[in-house]
Amino acid sequence: MQYKNILVTGGAGFIGSNFIRRWLNKTSDCNLVNLDLLTYAGNLENLKDIEKNNNYKFVQGDIRDADLVEKIIKENQIDLIVHFAAESHVDRSVLDSTDFIKTNIEGTMVLLEQSLKNGKIRFHHISTDEVFGHLRENDKPFNEETAYSPRSPYSASKAGADHLVRAYYHTHQLPITISNCSNNYGPYQFPEKLIPLFITNLMEDKKVPIYGKGENIRDWIHVDDHNRGVEMIIEKGKIGETYCLGGDCEKTNLEITKNILDILEKDEGFIEYVEDRKGHDLRYAIDFSKIKKELGWEPKINFEAGLKETINWYTNNPEWWQKIKSGEYNN
Repeated sequence: MQYKNILVTGGAGFIGSNFIRRWLNKTSDCNLVNLDLLTYAGNLENLKDIEKNNNYKFVQGDIRDADLVEKIIKENQIDLIVHFAAESHVDRSVLDSTDFIKTNIEGTMVLLEQSLKNGKIRFHHISTDEVFGHLRENDKPFNEETAYSPRSPYSASKAGADHLVRAYYHTHQLPITISNCSNNYGPYQFPEKLIPLFITNLMEDKKVPIYGKGENIRDWIHVDDHNRGVEMIIEKGKIGETYCLGGDCEKTNLEITKNILDILEKDEGFIEYVEDRKGHDLRYAIDFSKIKKELGWEPKINFEAGLKETINWYTNNPEWWQKIKSGEYNN
């Protein structure tokens, strides 16, 4: 590993916690600081198995706190920032976009400023395919050249962050990379998202709410495939470049639901069709040929196998998700 002291923002969340575990399991030759505000989706239970690791340190705080960020950078001699921290749930952004602007745009700006101020620290920014808008059924998948066309307050805030990151590269030559990824699934995902919500509802013999007719299409990628791609971009990616990461796995929400029902041996009577989300994008899909060609990355985890593994994880860790659904974890 070329980096010795790493700052991960949002590391108590779903993707960030999986990244930290993966990185520390891969090497003992680095120190890692996890900065997380522990908002509703941040959960230290996600990292309970590594909290006593000598190479790992947790700091509770806001990425918008410039003094705190600078203190962490200086005290720990940070030479790499991996920026996961974000408000990320579209439904919540529709109800109130305030926190999305504060965290996703203002927070990213503070991190970039501190990276620049403290020696042009290598910066990797985690983003989403939602910044590209949506696709019709027969449109070609998104790629790195796709024009931005965000359609929700969440995706607009992430698009703003992406533009800021690129601006710091072009204006200040800050060494950045960006990854735009499709829908993740896997262990430790907060159970308001589709797959963990449906799994845990069915385990409780509750119905699963499908927006509209369940025709919306998403490209699904296992969180481990995503984080393996992030690692490769950090280690071998070209500075200033963006890389799209996808699962090559387009499925409708209804297909996903039926897959989960089948594995859990539940019938379709558990499906409850509800009013569609405002501005609900029809389809997302990713063309990952650039990172495949340049870095040799492609997804390895078959969706059916990954989904079974994910369901097994939730089956074997009921205390984790029951605490979240009851609100006990945040007390």
